[in-house]
Parts: sequence; structure tokens; C-alpha cells
Amino acid sequence: MSVEKNPFEAMIAQYREMAKSMSPGLEGFESFTPQGFEKLWPTMPKDMMDLFFGNMLNRDGLDAKTRMLLTLAALTVLGGQADAQVRVTVRHAVEAGARKQEIVETIGQMSMFAGIPAMTRVMHIAQEVLAENEESET
Repeated sequence: MSVEKNPFEAMIAQYREMAKSMSPGLEGFESFTPQGFEKLWPTMPKDMMDLFFGNMLNRDGLDAKTRMLLTLAALTVLGGQADAQVRVTVRHAVEAGARKQEIVETIGQMSMFAGIPAMTRVMHIAQEVLAENEESET
């Protein structure tokens, strides 16, 4: 019986192989992780979110908190397959003023559409991010 890989992990592995074939002299591709990328360029997710969802687009539309909660809902419905995106979205939701209860309710509401396993997975990721956030504030 074969064990299926997380599609995101499979994509990262494919990118590693592609990068090695293009630049065989470069090292470090084996240890690349999305978390490592966040550490390398910590403002990138915020910069991209500001560009795509900040004041540049639809200034009179949804506020940033609502946009982040909607994004979190969509990621939950997609089955919680994008750990890095869920983590970044929860962080940005908090930065945009979302309370823990609003984040939890957003994820919980999606259980009717995504199913309990997807909701549970995203809830677990969100709780990790919220705990990290609480630790950094103390």
C-alpha cells in the first residue's frame, strides 16, 4: 500500500529537483522548507498581502480583517492542504485586528462545507500560530 504525499510537499520536492538541475553547483536545496523561506524573507508575506489585498485594490471595499477571515474560510474549505498559507493568513488576520474567537468561528463555520477533518486540521494550525503569537507578546 502506498502512502500519498502532501501535494505541497510534492511540489516543493519537484522545485528542489528543478533548481538542482538548473544550478548543480548550488547547495542547500535539500533543506529548503517554506518556513525557511519565511525566515529568509520575513516581510514577503506581508508585502504581498499589502500589494494584493491592501490599500492598492478596492480601497472602498472590504476591510483587511474581513478579507483575511474570508481567505481563511476559503483555505479551510480547500481542505487545509496549504499549511504555510493558513499560517500566514492567521498571522495577517491577527495583525488586521481579528480576535481569536473570530478566527475560531470562521474555521468552525466552514466545517459544514469542508468537513470535520479539514476543519480540525486548519484549527490545529491556527491554534499553533495563535500560541506562537501569544508567546512572542510576553
